[in-house]
Amino acid sequence: MNTIIENRINILRKILSEKNLDTFMILVEENRRYLSGFTGEDTAFDESAGALFITGTKLVLAIDSRYELQAKQEAAGYEIVCYKKGLANELPNILNALKTKKLGFESKRLSHMQYNKITGQLLSNGLQVQLVETEDIVENLRIKKEEQEIEDIKKALFIAESAFRNFIANNIIPGTTEKEAAWEIEKGMRETGADSISFPVIVASGPNSALPHAIPGNRRIEKGEPILFDWGAKINGYCSDISRTLVIGKPDKLFVKVYETVLNAQRMALDAIRPGLSSRAVDKIARNYIEKMGFKDKFNHGLGHGTGLAIHEYPGLNPIKDTILDKGMVFTIEPGIYIPGWGGVRLENMVVVRENGAEVLNSLDCAS
Repeated sequence: MNTIIENRINILRKILSEKNLDTFMILVEENRRYLSGFTGEDTAFDESAGALFITGTKLVLAIDSRYELQAKQEAAGYEIVCYKKGLANELPNILNALKTKKLGFESKRLSHMQYNKITGQLLSNGLQVQLVETEDIVENLRIKKEEQEIEDIKKALFIAESAFRNFIANNIIPGTTEKEAAWEIEKGMRETGADSISFPVIVASGPNSALPHAIPGNRRIEKGEPILFDWGAKINGYCSDISRTLVIGKPDKLFVKVYETVLNAQRMALDAIRPGLSSRAVDKIARNYIEKMGFKDKFNHGLGHGTGLAIHEYPGLNPIKDTILDKGMVFTIEPGIYIPGWGGVRLENMVVVRENGAEVLNSLDCAS
């Protein structure tokens, strides 16, 4: 087991002791990888690549036969338990071996159906185990990134930006469909070295760019209209996330005003970031400026979100949930303005909080 994972487990064990949990079951894919190095991916919400069981002295990774060899290769320090008839059926044996009396589980990942199966199996096997739902124990550990994590994010970002630069230089021409453009960007990322993409590439042109999460279609890109791109690559499990908006040819006056407003809002937010500042306060700086410039109710999502092993993780920068920013947090700053019938502009950079403020990780300038 490498030192980084060992340190994470030691921190987690202290938390479990404070919460009086003798065993913790981890089903969230990103949390499982963070604490074991096991890269198995869940193919659907009701299909799991495995579960970790962590106690004060023992580490168990339970998987089905598809992942047995992979788990043995990747999850150093873990006892590998291969179940034949599903996790719920194997759980009484695992918990009995671990002498579990109080089992913490991740409430966001365990479905009601799975919970009922587990409790039914425990009862039928005569095990007296208290199930305790928990929320965000590991996610709160992941919120501050180690330097190696930041380096992986930078690599993923470099690949994504390199692919986009190549696309702009060679493939962005009027008449290209949104689908064709999205594929060229995805293909470029994979050819440049991405392990995979962070999420389906967004290319939205003209009125479609007013949809923050538009799905690329057969609409052909035209001169003089907004074209919104949102894309990202993955390296070693870590995601990058970027948005840019551009125009082929000469932009109209509305585009210039909207773009400059979004760019200034982003710069103001970036300048404000520092350890100890409220995430809600950063969102408010950008949101108030956009409203002041005449675009009230046209910025209809949060200013940013954490990015790491998951494309969306803590902290969130929005008007709803507040987080005090701290060194090592990595997140996006992505103000946008969306006008139905015309289109939209979003500019997204990734930053890490350092002692003296925000370090922008992008090299692809929003202003160019």
